[in-house]
Amino acid sequence: MGNLEEGLRWIDQAEADLKTSRNCLEDGNYYASAFFAHQSAEKSLKGFLYLKGYRAIITHSVLDLLIESSKFEKVFERFMDYGKELDKHYIGSRYPNFYPSGAPYRYYTREVAEKCLSYAESILNEVKKFFLR
Repeated sequence: MGNLEEGLRWIDQAEADLKTSRNCLEDGNYYASAFFAHQSAEKSLKGFLYLKGYRAIITHSVLDLLIESSKFEKVFERFMDYGKELDKHYIGSRYPNFYPSGAPYRYYTREVAEKCLSYAESILNEVKKFFLR
């Protein structure tokens, strides 16, 4: 049996993370925008899986969460490339040793942040459809 209440808690935070991603984009903090986009997508999918009855989800990989979610709803298969892109920003946006030199924020552009925000928003919007049923 699914857990609607727990799922909704994760969706609520996913929406807050998406807003933070948007705010960071507007402020020119592109690395943070990409990171919070990842967080929004991750939490969206975790909310979906809690809705489907999961009790504990350990991974932070959007791609892994999409694979798991697609076992319930095939529509999530179309977001696999989004997951691959978003997963790059879970660590890469925050840790200097991810890159050969310099701080991670220097590698981020508006274009990258906008793409991540768009991907996360698409995933969140798809997930929310299952909470409206």
